[in-house]
Amino acid sequence: MDAVATAKEKMTKTISVLERDLGTLKAGRANPQALDRIFVDYYGSPMPINQLGNISSPEARLLVISPYDASMIKEIEKAIQKSDLGINPNNDGRVIRLVFPELTEERRKELVKIVRKKGEEAKVAIRAIRRDANDAIKKAKKDGELTEDDQKKQEDQAQKATDSFIKDIDKIIADKEKEIMTV
Repeated sequence: MDAVATAKEKMTKTISVLERDLGTLKAGRANPQALDRIFVDYYGSPMPINQLGNISSPEARLLVISPYDASMIKEIEKAIQKSDLGINPNNDGRVIRLVFPELTEERRKELVKIVRKKGEEAKVAIRAIRRDANDAIKKAKKDGELTEDDQKKQEDQAQKATDSFIKDIDKIIADKEKEIMTV
């Protein structure tokens, strides 16, 4: 497989990760996916919350976590407080309740900042993939596997792929910002 095809595959994965991360940012609605990236120290090893308990959403703005092991409530609570979720968990000794507040203008702006930050991180990742592809192309040229014309052509293809994926990221970010600001 050539360097450009490998780069495109990695760039596609980067877009998928961005979309999954942004999917966890729901505007004003409780979404169990919001907890997917929060890990709890479970007897010395990090575990995602969804593997430590049952997560349900009985109401639009409420998540209820029922830990399988009741002794883990404090650890789960600590992990949620340390996260960027911005929600204070309530526990009654058996379950943890997360009440998602109505979105204020201020919270919407915070979410938009998070969305833009994630978009920028994705763009940096895309550019790093392009750089790696260009390095592989230059190495292939140096090793005599490519002619100078082929090198230029492949570098062009890598740049066009990068531009295309950056444009996709911009659209994804714009759509998510619009969703957050209008919900």
